[in-house]
Amino acid sequence: MLSKSYSYDKDRNFILTWLRWQYIESPRILIKIVSNFLRFNLSFFSFSLLLKTLFRPWRKYQESYGRGFDPKRFFSALSFNAISRVLGAIIRILVITIGGISTLFLLLLGLVALILWILSPVLIFAGLVLGFYLTFQLL
Repeated sequence: MLSKSYSYDKDRNFILTWLRWQYIESPRILIKIVSNFLRFNLSFFSFSLLLKTLFRPWRKYQESYGRGFDPKRFFSALSFNAISRVLGAIIRILVITIGGISTLFLLLLGLVALILWILSPVLIFAGLVLGFYLTFQLL
């Protein structure tokens, strides 16, 4: 995964090499990592399959209507199959919701990581300055 640009070239300026790594190469790698996590999440929750099978019976639990027409057996099977389909829809909607929330969480976490990475030199410098200021102010 490491490219040749990570090796130090004596002819290039160290500061320019660091700036290229800090603000071009590493954010690109971070974005690739976050996109891999998002791709895994979408595959794990399989939204398209859940939407295609939204109203299918839960765990394929179905009761047979039997041969002939027996009203008692017919309405028993009809109510059981309807409950199984509603239960399947409820659980699939719940899984889709959890998957959507986790996708948004991963996206937000990746965005925060990218912003913190880009601002990290400024934040480290500001933390050092503030630390020295507070240390010597208290003395």
